[in-house]
Amino acid sequence: MAGHRIFGTSFATIYSLYVKKVERKEHTQAELDEVITWLTGYDESGLQKAIADGVDLETFFAEAPAMNPNATLITGLICGIRVEEIDDPLMQKIRYLDKLVDEVARGKKMTSILREPAPAR
Repeated sequence: MAGHRIFGTSFATIYSLYVKKVERKEHTQAELDEVITWLTGYDESGLQKAIADGVDLETFFAEAPAMNPNATLITGLICGIRVEEIDDPLMQKIRYLDKLVDEVARGKKMTSILREPAPAR
């Protein structure tokens, strides 16, 4: 069975939409890059290379240096679906990123967006 068509969408296209979204809400591209880096492990040069090379979302996430282990702490609704209940691993990663971008655009504190596990008791 073929994957969802979003999987073949270029990361550069999605990235430019994310930039417009956060800037429209008076936030910065630097904040966007920070959450992408936190989630995927890409550094600035790796992120720019993925954009320049026109990689699709499937490749972008497949080649991510290190998905953040705290990504599983991302919960809530995106497009009416709970991100923690998405079965397809790639779609879940895409929706994790969508959720983080929404939180940046809404002005949530970066310390809250970059989830840290609760301290052990």
